[in-house]
Amino acid sequence: MRAVTSPSASAPPTTSVDVVLPCLDEAEALPWVLERIPPGWRALVVDNGSTDGSADVARALGASVVREERRGFGAACHAGLTAATADVVCFCDCDASLDPADLVPFVRRIAAGEADLVLGRRRPGSRGTWPAHARAGNLALTRLLRRRTGVRLHDLGPLRAARREGLLGLGLTDRRSGYPLQMVVRAADAGWRIAEYDVPYLPRTGASKVTGTWRGTWQAVRDMSRVLAEPPVAPRAAEGSRP
Repeated sequence: MRAVTSPSASAPPTTSVDVVLPCLDEAEALPWVLERIPPGWRALVVDNGSTDGSADVARALGASVVREERRGFGAACHAGLTAATADVVCFCDCDASLDPADLVPFVRRIAAGEADLVLGRRRPGSRGTWPAHARAGNLALTRLLRRRTGVRLHDLGPLRAARREGLLGLGLTDRRSGYPLQMVVRAADAGWRIAEYDVPYLPRTGASKVTGTWRGTWQAVRDMSRVLAEPPVAPRAAEGSRP
């Protein structure tokens, strides 16, 4: 049984927040995840071809549902970003391995102008939560990221927050596993202030779509290595964006 702690606070009332939840067959995890969305925030569940009724579950629980036919983690995330209308957009996996309530301090830092992109550093609470091959791949990528951008991060986890207009201005193009890394690389190239918060990493519900196998991890690392090889890209000007 999962431990549940109620969110102690929401974002400042003047800050609107959308939480993008890329979803592929997560009907079992959705009730817990959506219950954890802080009050006043909007959940955007991006159905990426689920066959288990995930979209219906999400709608029944009050979430907005976006359908993305093109398969890929990045495709789902970007569909959510383009559908978002809030000042701040958050991203969170939909498998109950991360608690969207942990995004509250992320949004507070963004709203206060203290950071431009905030990432969650995953801290597994039990053995086996984060497989060795996935952890090794993540470590290798953070080192490559440091070499490429000078940004020192410990994790490239999916829990994150930034202003919507700024994210759109980055012109993200990857639609596979490289999307989260491309966001960080282009933000770093644009001079964004990037911060990390420790967050609990919980045993996921169901089977992993990417890092549950060596093959999936290798494909993700290959996608991200391709992103790291891209030349710097100047961000597009986006009206109302801070970065």
